[in-house]
Amino acid sequence: MGIEIDILNGDASWKQAEPLFNAVWPPHIVATLPWAGIAFAHPDLRILVRNDADDVICHVGLHRREVTWNGRKLNAGGIGGVVTREDARRRGYASIALNAAIQTLKDERSVDFALLFCEPSRAPFYTARNWKPFDGEIYAEQPGKGRVRFEAIAPHVYDLRRALRQGVIDLCGQPW
Repeated sequence: MGIEIDILNGDASWKQAEPLFNAVWPPHIVATLPWAGIAFAHPDLRILVRNDADDVICHVGLHRREVTWNGRKLNAGGIGGVVTREDARRRGYASIALNAAIQTLKDERSVDFALLFCEPSRAPFYTARNWKPFDGEIYAEQPGKGRVRFEAIAPHVYDLRRALRQGVIDLCGQPW
């Protein structure tokens, strides 16, 4: 089985990614998850993995944002919306898409670290790929609430130019 990897504008490619999100995370499932009700930022780019039938089978959202860490401004690369179609799981597609996202950030050479949030059951997947748990506080913006501590899902960092393990990160916007 062949695959194709596209790295596309986030907003412009939503219609291509939407059927995958609806299949994996329909509203009745999302309502049961720890991050239900949280407003997330839209990605700047989407990494889409397609099968031979041109179906999107995996997605990784890529965000770029200036954040603060312990009051110091840094450039973060955010990874969010990691989704793989159920019948395509355990074939390495998420790893391929995640690697494409990290390589994109490395090639840009403007990001200090990457940050993602995941449920505890997904943490082993990321730690096996060199993501490290972040033992600190995360703050994010939420509509109608302003700046709030973000604790719904655990933060993990990927070292690019900086190795952050502790402290306070303010996302200076919505989480991803």
